[in-house]
Amino acid sequence: MNPLAIVRRLLGRGELPPGFPATLDADEHVLAAATIVEGEHLVATSRGLLLPDGRRLGWHLISKATWKNDVITIIESEEGVDVGGAVLINDLAPRRLKLAQPGKVPQVVHERVTGSIRSRHHRDLPSGGAWFVRRKVPGRDGIVLQVRPDPGTDETSVRSLASDVARTLGLAP
Repeated sequence: MNPLAIVRRLLGRGELPPGFPATLDADEHVLAAATIVEGEHLVATSRGLLLPDGRRLGWHLISKATWKNDVITIIESEEGVDVGGAVLINDLAPRRLKLAQPGKVPQVVHERVTGSIRSRHHRDLPSGGAWFVRRKVPGRDGIVLQVRPDPGTDETSVRSLASDVARTLGLAP
């Protein structure tokens, strides 16, 4: 192992697996890496989860992550429109990855996803409801207000309420 790799490991700043199709930002560091059964890798960094294709999924865009029977299941949130300082989001289909060597990845993912949440509250509406989640975004100052409508909830009602809540919290531009 080269001296720089040893220093990075001692400082808790591991390296990307050889051949991994991503690069780290200047202030980003590897927290843990896991080998997927197919031979690819999943890498947890200070900024987010690097998927096997190298795409970074910010911690604030993971709605839920579970670990069971060597499978990590990630539910990614997709950002929609900004409504007066609040961002409407919706969940994508769960992505399941079977880990051959999980290492510390499940623990780090749990800690980082949970740690990004500053507060959460469900609000009932006449046509359904919505989750209001305040989250820290890695690498940015401040908090983002994410609003995830329940299935079937009237979007106009959600937008109106989200805008009111963002204004009350002082998030409106």
